[in-house]
Amino acid sequence: MTYIKPKFAHPRLPKNELGFTRKEYEGSLSTLCAGCGHDSISAAIVDACFEMNIEPHRVAKMSGIGCSSKTPAYFLSNSHGFNSVHGRMPSVTTGANLANRSMIYLGVSGDGDTASIGMGQFAHVVRRNLNMTYIVMNNGCYGLTKGQDSATADYGSVNKTGNMNSFEGIDLCALAIELGATFVAQSFSGDKGQLIPIIKAALSHSGFALINVVSPCVTFNNNQGSTKSYDYVREHNETLSSLDFVPVKEEILTDYDHTKVTMVEMHDGSMIKLNKLSPEWNPEDKLSIMTALHKAREKHEILTGLLYIDNQSTELNELLNTTSVPLNQLTEKELCPGSAILEEICRGLR
Repeated sequence: MTYIKPKFAHPRLPKNELGFTRKEYEGSLSTLCAGCGHDSISAAIVDACFEMNIEPHRVAKMSGIGCSSKTPAYFLSNSHGFNSVHGRMPSVTTGANLANRSMIYLGVSGDGDTASIGMGQFAHVVRRNLNMTYIVMNNGCYGLTKGQDSATADYGSVNKTGNMNSFEGIDLCALAIELGATFVAQSFSGDKGQLIPIIKAALSHSGFALINVVSPCVTFNNNQGSTKSYDYVREHNETLSSLDFVPVKEEILTDYDHTKVTMVEMHDGSMIKLNKLSPEWNPEDKLSIMTALHKAREKHEILTGLLYIDNQSTELNELLNTTSVPLNQLTEKELCPGSAILEEICRGLR
């Protein structure tokens, strides 16, 4: 059995502005369980990058350990990748980002890799506002070790063995907002129509962008009583808005229906068009979304869509004033400025 996809492609496959077909953005065949929500997220990443005309070689795929961290093999095979130690993806991404800020950093993690062993690293990469897109494939269980409850499993959720979780689950979206994340969204792996524009918006955001995706584990956590199952999420999904990502070159068309339309401009001039379904929610107001998240938890609902965005923040490279030239491309002239400049630097440290 092979996990390599055949190279044959139909000669009339649709191409993007770069001349690439969707095939150039795919990876190897998935070895995950059939029906796993993670595969749907991988497909959404492929579609988003294809439609945004992103050059695959400009993307760095970063991951840790877990079912979710295997997925970078299943998309963007022509991109760079680094599979790090369990829970340590944020620090590796930070180092890579500071060494070469010209890349597009896409981190893929799971609820164990992020909310358990990687919680400390997650907290610091958020507060530093590292310029990256961080996708959590959240299934509420440890799929590689037979389905034990993870730190994001909701209180009262029943696992496949019939045991009820007696601990409060960690809300990664609420935590990220409190820590200073500048883009926070939540979605469902079974809703690509919502997820794809969210990924596009996150990739164009300057700063730390978190997308928490509820992604049911069909083997260990898709049973009755689980709050991360396909049926439960479909029944308890409360969408804050319908979202559309509008690239810089496209005409912005706004319809005034029964919803309130909000346009949010990104750093590169592209726009997010939000058809607000919840009049009490403001995506640029922390207090309103934190209130909405607490109310949703009380009603056992899962809020999806763009939860919060801050386009006025400063990302880490700008804060540290790092060089725009990758470190491996700096010449001796830039690295050795001369004795006069070095003496001036030393005087400033005395």
